[in-house]
Amino acid sequence: MSIDLSKMSKDELVALQKDVAAAIKDFDKRKKKEALIAAQKAAQEFGFSLEEVLGGRKAGAKVAPRYRNPSNPDQTWTGRGRKPLWVVDALNSGKSLDDLAI
Repeated sequence: MSIDLSKMSKDELVALQKDVAAAIKDFDKRKKKEALIAAQKAAQEFGFSLEEVLGGRKAGAKVAPRYRNPSNPDQTWTGRGRKPLWVVDALNSGKSLDDLAI
């Protein structure tokens, strides 16, 4: 399949670019699903689940919070990722993370 890009308008090229990006994303999604199924089958052949082979930890597992906002106990932070504004404000006011620890 060959497309003569030089004869296309900018709007057509932009539309084509969006279609190609969507097609690539869909292709990757299908291939990842196929890889997951193949990995699950391979693990089953040895009598394990894929989670057991990978160490039993699922992606996105919840992590217990390590810090709590003293002025609003409903606000917590695990210590991972970007610091919440209440942590930044506390640190700027002279407190340490130890002061916020649960």
